[in-house]
Amino acid sequence: MKTIINPQKKDWVQILERPTKTVDDIENTVTQIFDDVQKNGDIAVQKYTQLFDGVTLENTLVSEEEIQDAIFLISDELKAAINLAKENITKFHTAQKTEKVFVETQSGVECWQEKRPIQKVGLYIPGGTAPLFSTVLMLAIPAQIAGCKEIVLCSPPNKEGKIHPAILYAANLCGVTKIIKSGGIQAIAGFTFGTTIIPKVYKIFGPGNQFVTVAKQLATKYGVAIDMPAGPSELLVVADDFANASFVASDLLSQAEHGVDSQVILVSTSQKLIDKVDKEIKKQLLELPRLEIAQKAIDNSKSIFVDNDEIALDLINKYGPEHLIVCTKNNDFYIDNIENAGSVFIGNYSPESAGDYASGTNHTLPTNGFSKAYSGVNLDSFTKSITFQKISKKGIEVIGKSIELMAEAEGLQAHKNAVTLRLKSLKS
Repeated sequence: MKTIINPQKKDWVQILERPTKTVDDIENTVTQIFDDVQKNGDIAVQKYTQLFDGVTLENTLVSEEEIQDAIFLISDELKAAINLAKENITKFHTAQKTEKVFVETQSGVECWQEKRPIQKVGLYIPGGTAPLFSTVLMLAIPAQIAGCKEIVLCSPPNKEGKIHPAILYAANLCGVTKIIKSGGIQAIAGFTFGTTIIPKVYKIFGPGNQFVTVAKQLATKYGVAIDMPAGPSELLVVADDFANASFVASDLLSQAEHGVDSQVILVSTSQKLIDKVDKEIKKQLLELPRLEIAQKAIDNSKSIFVDNDEIALDLINKYGPEHLIVCTKNNDFYIDNIENAGSVFIGNYSPESAGDYASGTNHTLPTNGFSKAYSGVNLDSFTKSITFQKISKKGIEVIGKSIELMAEAEGLQAHKNAVTLRLKSLKS
């Protein structure tokens, strides 16, 4: 990791730049595949599965037999771990349910808001170098709690034409209604347009590489909603001498091993800690099976020394990290004042891995600084709010004149007439 000492504020944007390609670099590829899938459906999807995943599939729909086989392939220990995570994720997301909001704004004017589930949702689960079965839990559980009728999952197959058994086990456990062996841009395009195999959905969820991120953004042009622009994973740790250097190093490496385009940043008011963490990273790296991936991500990452907590907080809010670990003498200062972060982990014993798997919070979070405007996935992500109003005769008399005046001032005579006719009918 490159160490930067007291960078000037004017240089922060450049220093905090993510190691990602621009949209222009990959948008042409995404657009071409979308056009192909829109015209040719499953034939195009299968073509790109063969091209990108290196496998030709006779059947892209996962069968009940494959699901049952997956259940037997998973160890009892892993099943117990998944069930524990499911229990905690369920508790946290069930607690997010809200009651109907009702208010009588004027006498005889009743307004209320109710939430309804999104009927059809598509869950994208990355495969690649790390099959993220934990993401199945993070997406399918709140979808099921919300009451979504169709929960469709797409995930890329391996060279044998299989989806990792843990993904299938988690999907079956959490109420996924259909599982399809399809990944990348072609899966997102399938969700967008619908094919014989992949249903068209109303909203797409799930993380992915930069191609998947751009594909999701393109899907919105065709009337399909997305959870957020969730790209390569990132972590910022703010720590000082109260932090355990080996813990900090392990947290930085846990994100670095996601992929070569992941980014991790350490911000500290202690040069001594930065030096300790650097030594720990070099030592722990050698023990990782994904050494090459983690090393490339670490090469893109930085340790930043600043003079005080106020500067550190300002820098963090400018960056807007997906994950933020706070491990300082003054944790409450950061907790009370952080404005831009996807999910926050506090203290020496709150590793980011806990949120990734089993604490209960959701790990599908905004990256690339989108935490400045987006929330992470939560129960509300799978619902939409509908407002209602019921106005009595007395109510229209109370607010009618105001409506008439406002409509006339905007030059919308028909709007005014809709009220005037009702008021006249009451007088007669």
